[in-house]
Amino acid sequence: MSSLLRISDPVAAIAVAGAGIASVVIDLQTRRIPNALTFGLAAFGLAAAALRLDALTATQALLGCGVGLALMLPGHVIGATGAGDVKLFAAIGTLLGPRAMVSAFLYTAIAGGALAIVISLQRRLLRETVGRAFALVRTAGANVGDIERAAVNRFAYAPAIAIGSLAAALGL
Repeated sequence: MSSLLRISDPVAAIAVAGAGIASVVIDLQTRRIPNALTFGLAAFGLAAAALRLDALTATQALLGCGVGLALMLPGHVIGATGAGDVKLFAAIGTLLGPRAMVSAFLYTAIAGGALAIVISLQRRLLRETVGRAFALVRTAGANVGDIERAAVNRFAYAPAIAIGSLAAALGL
């Protein structure tokens, strides 16, 4: 019998799923992702790699953290994501490694885009949101200040990170 999923590392998949659930619940309730969660997850990922409890070496875990940080930090710099989102994604990198973090980032962007559309529809701001997104692309980021000041564009991003990271952890 063939399996639809090829989970190469069940420890990482379980840890990513657990951290995803915890971060989503906390982010939706408080609009923050606490350092205790992100730093605890990073410590677990590094320890699991060092103790060979998962498929990564300690070097791969550190590189995964760095790739996660590098991919999410620009979004924080332009005001699109919070610092907790950046730290969460970097911490997940210690479990997934550098290569899977690229996939996780792409899946997270897709999930985040879908979430933004749903939230824009709920808030009756789809036209305005799409207009700002097109302007961001058209002006190569020159309207970032306008987007940062638009309080209505804020929403919890942990659900997108959780979905994207779990998809990568499951090898989708």
